[in-house]
Amino acid sequence: MATTITTTTFDAMADLNLEESVEDDEHTPETNGTNALTEIVDNKKKKKKKKKPSGAMPIEVLGQYANGHLNGSSEMLTQNGKEDEDEDAAKKKKKNRSRKKKSSLEQTDPPSIPIKDLYPTGEFPEGEIQQYKDDNLWRATSEEKRDQERLEKPMYNVVRQAAEVHRQVRKYMRSYAKPGVLMIDLCETLENMVRRLIAENGLHAGIAFPTGCSLNWVAAHWTPNSGDKTVLQYDDVMKLDFGTHIEGRIIDCAFTVAFNPMFDPLLQAAKEATNTGIRESGIDVRLGDVGAAIQEVMESYEVEINGKIYPVKSIRNLNGHSIGPYQIHAGKSVPIVKGGEQTKMEEGEFFAIETFASTGKGYVREDLECSHYMKNFDVGHVPLRLPRAKQLLATIDKNFSTLAFCRRYLDRIGESKYLMALKNLCDAGVVQPHPPLCDLKGSYVAQFEHTIYLRPTCKEVLSRGDDF
Repeated sequence: MATTITTTTFDAMADLNLEESVEDDEHTPETNGTNALTEIVDNKKKKKKKKKPSGAMPIEVLGQYANGHLNGSSEMLTQNGKEDEDEDAAKKKKKNRSRKKKSSLEQTDPPSIPIKDLYPTGEFPEGEIQQYKDDNLWRATSEEKRDQERLEKPMYNVVRQAAEVHRQVRKYMRSYAKPGVLMIDLCETLENMVRRLIAENGLHAGIAFPTGCSLNWVAAHWTPNSGDKTVLQYDDVMKLDFGTHIEGRIIDCAFTVAFNPMFDPLLQAAKEATNTGIRESGIDVRLGDVGAAIQEVMESYEVEINGKIYPVKSIRNLNGHSIGPYQIHAGKSVPIVKGGEQTKMEEGEFFAIETFASTGKGYVREDLECSHYMKNFDVGHVPLRLPRAKQLLATIDKNFSTLAFCRRYLDRIGESKYLMALKNLCDAGVVQPHPPLCDLKGSYVAQFEHTIYLRPTCKEVLSRGDDF
């Protein structure tokens, strides 16, 4: 607490000094005025000047000094230290707030900020983690397997970034897809959003394959070609299947949109069957066993449509598949019915677990106008006679390589009058056409799909989100 000095105190001190100077004058020899004044000043200086103690300071003085000056100084030091600490804490808090502000950049609506800008540290959200079962339980605690995962972490972040793009795009598209929207507008809106969020960069990052928006009895591989005027209707069942990739690491994920609630059991059958397939998948698991588990769940459902009850069937000639770098179908198939191949899943493999629930025959055939194409992954040099076919192949190699594409993508990059050259590439076996796959006309098909990765210690459902 500060001490206040009043004017009265100063006046008392002045009178005391004056009385002392008069007493001194009485005992001082007579001198001239100047000498007298000089002696008075000197006497005042002598009285004010204190004699320094010689040797050690007396205990009483030391105690007073310690209790006074030292305590005061220590309090001041402590106070100054606290102020410095508070200042440092404030600076740190401000710095953390600034860092947080940079790293917690929020996505716009509709999404437009690249995902890599939302996560400046380069650490992207991991998918759902599921533990292996039975003979592979030891992997969760194996130090060797954990070390292996640490070495693979850069690859994990690459594919997780692609998965986060997929989650944010499909979240917005659920609100965009409404009855009355043109299918071509829906696809182009989705694809342009993927290009922005993934920061499209040639073959390093972009769309993995054309947007499938197959309707009703069309199970897969349909997207509108340029000029198509198809409009989404209230009673449609639409499979929205699209993919993202970074450095060729593909996320293949699909879901079904239906506005009429009478289709809910059909959608639920496909969703539950897909989750069953994911749960049964794992290292050393036979692919046929996964298919048997999927079929059992799928065909336990039935759906009533317009007063008629239909049993739900697994489409027996459609499968999930393994995924490789720049290769959407990497060789292994994951059946959705029993009796499939007995090949085993292996550590380090990516799989698209997808199921198709149908009210029709449960068998698809190729039909309708083709829109999907893909260069054969293992094709070597094939001599081509048509110069236009050679030119088109060079365009495909530059823009798509072995990733799937559609005719709208060729239109977008400026190609025109290419149908004859494209047919020539297909006839030569360089490019593979993938026409729409259709069940019985008038039936309905639902689809759900996720991409999983068989990590050394666990199974990660990369594309899992809050929606499904």
